[in-house]
Amino acid sequence: MKNRNLKRKLLQIPILLIFIILAVIMLLPIIWMLLSSFKPDNEIIRFPPTLFPSAFTMKNFIKCTQRIDIWVYLKNSFIYSFGATLPSLLVNTMAGYAFARYDFKGKDIIFVIFLATMMIPFQVIMIPSFLEVHALGMYDNYAGLIIPKIAAAYWIFMMRSAFSGLPKELEEAARIDGLSEFGIYARIMMPLIKPALVTLIILSVNGNWNDLLWPLIITSNSKMRTLSNGLALFVGARTIEYGAAFAGAAISLIPMLVLYIFGQKYFVEGQATSGLKG
Repeated sequence: MKNRNLKRKLLQIPILLIFIILAVIMLLPIIWMLLSSFKPDNEIIRFPPTLFPSAFTMKNFIKCTQRIDIWVYLKNSFIYSFGATLPSLLVNTMAGYAFARYDFKGKDIIFVIFLATMMIPFQVIMIPSFLEVHALGMYDNYAGLIIPKIAAAYWIFMMRSAFSGLPKELEEAARIDGLSEFGIYARIMMPLIKPALVTLIILSVNGNWNDLLWPLIITSNSKMRTLSNGLALFVGARTIEYGAAFAGAAISLIPMLVLYIFGQKYFVEGQATSGLKG
């Protein structure tokens, strides 16, 4: 028995080494970016490159705050990311719940149409979306940024998959006890798909946080820019302010890193379960 356990542990060593190497490869760009935010520009572009700065400096962060209104951009990114994500929890979970738990005429056809929209690139619909937002008087404000991002076919598909895995006996028992349909959805079903909900929150917030194109299209006022738009200002036609750009990217990374650290347990579980069911 001891020999078998020893052989099993020895076989796990190469697998662990492979995972460690892959983790280092994946984390190296992030580590490089974080360390480069403390380097002067001439050291960032030095060849051969160095990983650690010869002397840590905070000048890049000071320059970043002086060149762009980073705190306004951070505020706009938070409003855009969470403002679009929180309503999407209600809209997409209700749609997914309806597709998973109710039978109604044309359900399968409607769901296929929803899935078909996932194959349409955003570049195809961005001009019609802009015209619609402009016609509704939502151009250059938070409503124009947030409302078009609330509902998404991918989230509806994921929520449908999560709800489909729950036993029907839960609903039947709740109906016998006199609970309303919305009560069954909110008090019985929603707590049981917590991993899928956390996955939706993390992916939606992260996607909106890093979104460059839609805020660039739908806003013209510099006070409405998000952080992704602001960081693009460091890349000019002939010059690139590497140090300030790395400092801004490091500031941008921190909120998403904190969000993932607190939600990683549910995120991994949600990706492994709800996303794989039909």
